[in-house]
Amino acid sequence: MSSSLPPCPQCKSEFVYADGALLICPECAHEWSADAAPEVEEAAAVIKDAVGNVLQDGDTVTVIKDLKIKGSSQVVKVGTKVRGIRLTGGDHDIDCRIDGIGSMQLKSAYVKKA
Repeated sequence: MSSSLPPCPQCKSEFVYADGALLICPECAHEWSADAAPEVEEAAAVIKDAVGNVLQDGDTVTVIKDLKIKGSSQVVKVGTKVRGIRLTGGDHDIDCRIDGIGSMQLKSAYVKKA
């Protein structure tokens, strides 16, 4: 029944139904136009490193500048490798775990793909 309709762009639910010209997701209550192009949302999600390489979840990156950690006296040094990054939205668009420091968020402008 709903197999011909695209999944919800917010929660990826498959239980989408049409109501006139709108598509509605019953799980998150998101409504969008059936004419809306999902490619526009995917194009906005492209995250690039400092030299223009496209980053993806699971990539390994190298820090290109000493980064002071707010609220701490620790510093992430130049050349620190960060493995298994996760891309998120917002100002700090990389979620990662750095050995010896812990979980933190980085800006893609301060890393390059390894």
